[in-house]
Amino acid sequence: MRIIAGMTWKELLRKKVMLLTLLLTVVFLLAFWFVAQTIGKNDVYDGNGMISFSTMIARFTNGASILMLGFFFGSFVIAFLAIFSSFSAVSGEAEQGIMQAMLPRPLPRWKWYFGRWLGYVSLGVIYAGILFASILLITRYHAAIPQNPAALLRAFLLFMSAVPLLVSLAMLGSGIFSALGNGVFMTMLYGAGWLGGMLDKLSGSLRLEPDGLVMLHNLTGLISMAMPADSLQRRMITELLSIKELSGIVDITSGSFSMLSGGTGASDTFIIYAIGYTLVALLIGLYRFQRRDL
Repeated sequence: MRIIAGMTWKELLRKKVMLLTLLLTVVFLLAFWFVAQTIGKNDVYDGNGMISFSTMIARFTNGASILMLGFFFGSFVIAFLAIFSSFSAVSGEAEQGIMQAMLPRPLPRWKWYFGRWLGYVSLGVIYAGILFASILLITRYHAAIPQNPAALLRAFLLFMSAVPLLVSLAMLGSGIFSALGNGVFMTMLYGAGWLGGMLDKLSGSLRLEPDGLVMLHNLTGLISMAMPADSLQRRMITELLSIKELSGIVDITSGSFSMLSGGTGASDTFIIYAIGYTLVALLIGLYRFQRRDL
């Protein structure tokens, strides 16, 4: 499996997937630097040099706004790297004849499949760590950010959790659809999850009848269960900014904090569901690949 994972890394580098991703990441981080600089200019002290409670709240709001913008786009970068690196893992190689040349050798199919999965996931997790740290460092330079190591660790685990989830789904779909069809399907599925998350955030501000609101929540819940990635990312923001602890100090349902209170993301039970969802997708994909006619 280690050899297959290494081959996966080399393949992605040969196809210049990582090179293109890194170039686009540099462009994103440069743009994010100027955005953070613009928002961070509002980070001011009181005239007497002391930091009042209102000033602390204003600094936290600036930092929170920068982080939310950074991770909003960062989650898309991570998702599309995970999807487009693995969407043709099975069908693409079968169509090109590469798999027929490799698997007749004494290599169990499950080792090939799991080695591929490890290669895609390990590369995505390392990239997620680099992007996560970069967003935090840029934000810290221009504004205040949370300093709790436990919160940062929980936030990172939730941030990178989209990688194994999406890779497992993409490899499962690759064993069912063609490479192009699977790429379209995964993109639309991820987009549906993102749309469901946006509707969940906006549901509190929409003037709907109780029955309509219940129906909307049921719809967004079903979408989140089909694609948990967006809910996990919103829970990441909640953990990173310690929204639950903050709610006991200030009113986060109004004023500058209203954007933080809209849809706090996945519950602990939902996180367990997402882990099980990932494992089931991985195992079903492995089972189908074992029985696939190459």
